[in-house]
Amino acid sequence: MISTNDFQTGVTIEFEGELYTVLEFQHVKPGKGAAFVRSKLKNLRTGSIIDHTFRAGEKVPKAHLDRKEMEYLYRDEDFFYLMDLETFEQISIPAGEIGSGAKYLKENDKLNVVMYGDEVIGVDLPVTVTLQVADTEPGIKGDTASGATKPATLETGLVVQVPLFINSGDKVKVDTRSGEYIERA
Repeated sequence: MISTNDFQTGVTIEFEGELYTVLEFQHVKPGKGAAFVRSKLKNLRTGSIIDHTFRAGEKVPKAHLDRKEMEYLYRDEDFFYLMDLETFEQISIPAGEIGSGAKYLKENDKLNVVMYGDEVIGVDLPVTVTLQVADTEPGIKGDTASGATKPATLETGLVVQVPLFINSGDKVKVDTRSGEYIERA
């Protein structure tokens, strides 16, 4: 149990049968009446955000989330299959759970999976990934100072803007948060 007086951004709680993480909170002590805590909570299963007001000092159950390092094995139409690196158990995650992050994954990549008991809540991608350029226009020798870019299709199907000197077959680092080219690997 955690008191609403001890709320911090990022704390995970169980509330009304759902898992929420605290996005914002504000302790309010009006001149008249009892103190209360205004909070903005994000549902970890659905992604919806709610506003809720708690009484000051009210106790709510704290949810304990585990992070496990897993290896991405393969994907079929509807699921991604991962292997726990400690127990070698395989789990399947619906493709919707990974969402747009799927464009950054290739087989044998390591991921951190956020779990609540046996339930998968989310997947933390690495901040950067190294991917091979599958297709792009030929590079122009010496054209490095102009800052111009061209589209390149990477091995996972992701399309990013890269400098003109990048060729097919080169490996590039990509930021998974923004989807932008960082450097040649």
